[in-house]
Amino acid sequence: MTAFSRAWLRAGALAASVAAMAAFSGPAAAEQMPKVRLAIGGPSCICYLPTVLANQLGLYKQAGVDVEMISLKGGSEALTAVLGGSADVVSGYYEHTVRLAAKGKALQSIVVYDQFPGLVLVVSPKHPEVKSVTDLVGKTVGVSAPGSATDYFLKYSLFKAGKDPKSAATIGVGLGSAAVAAMEQGSVAAAVMLDPAVTQLKARHADLKILSDTRSAKDTRAVFGGDYPGGAFYAQTEWVKKNPEAAQKLVDAMILTLNWIHSHSAEDIAAKMPEDFKAGDPKLYLTAVAASIPMFSKTGLMDPKGAKAVHDVFAQFEADVANAKIDVTQTYTNAFVEAAAKKAGAKH
Repeated sequence: MTAFSRAWLRAGALAASVAAMAAFSGPAAAEQMPKVRLAIGGPSCICYLPTVLANQLGLYKQAGVDVEMISLKGGSEALTAVLGGSADVVSGYYEHTVRLAAKGKALQSIVVYDQFPGLVLVVSPKHPEVKSVTDLVGKTVGVSAPGSATDYFLKYSLFKAGKDPKSAATIGVGLGSAAVAAMEQGSVAAAVMLDPAVTQLKARHADLKILSDTRSAKDTRAVFGGDYPGGAFYAQTEWVKKNPEAAQKLVDAMILTLNWIHSHSAEDIAAKMPEDFKAGDPKLYLTAVAASIPMFSKTGLMDPKGAKAVHDVFAQFEADVANAKIDVTQTYTNAFVEAAAKKAGAKH
């Protein structure tokens, strides 16, 4: 278990008072709780804030599930952990379920917490010669980890600009301070980043150039041509079938968390997050949290049109997806969310 994981588990004792909790009978005895190993790539990223916040508020245990957080560098590593059996569920980007379906791997999203991706393609302050996405051809670009959502966002950006999706070299720089350092040192010409790193970099470089941004619904639609879901809990479909109780309790906790987020201020939310995540600048972190609240789903539901949009985007530049006969409806289920909503008293 990582230092982050241990910190989260300790912080999980800080349970908050949430009105919706009354719908639950209270946490089960520890020995009765199903245990879930939850892999997360880049936990300090605000895109994953609901996953961490649920633990900070004690909502996993409140819902009756014992969650072990496994901190990894990027979404591709989290996916590998689940495929390899060292984790049960990924807190990561839904798009991986579609990509892997094309390779014959059955994965299923059980709740969506980010209604858009929050991915940002940013130019290094040391590379003013980069004026557009086409200028990245032949250059090295930072991503959280090869094969992660950040990597595929770069590939799609190049494809959309009329270039070979693989015409830029990529290097894993993570999503936090290492990514900021790589950008400021100029070891990468650009990077696909997320908040709070983007906000931190912008605060130090007022003329920071952004080539593509999906931190708002409007910008996401401009980039992808429609709504495009981001972060979700997903697992191998077989695991979901065999562990419906654990899956349900995990989703119960996330629905309570999303309700909590949308009934509290940015200050309240930031105050609950680990100090390590604030990169020594709580004010900038708060700014990033406040700007990101609209990114978080209010329902947890997967919009069928959003799922189809993910498939259609990948089918444009990934031959495996284009050639495979994928039933997108098998890559997600809303059943657990609908059940959780009834327990929490939420109205969808």
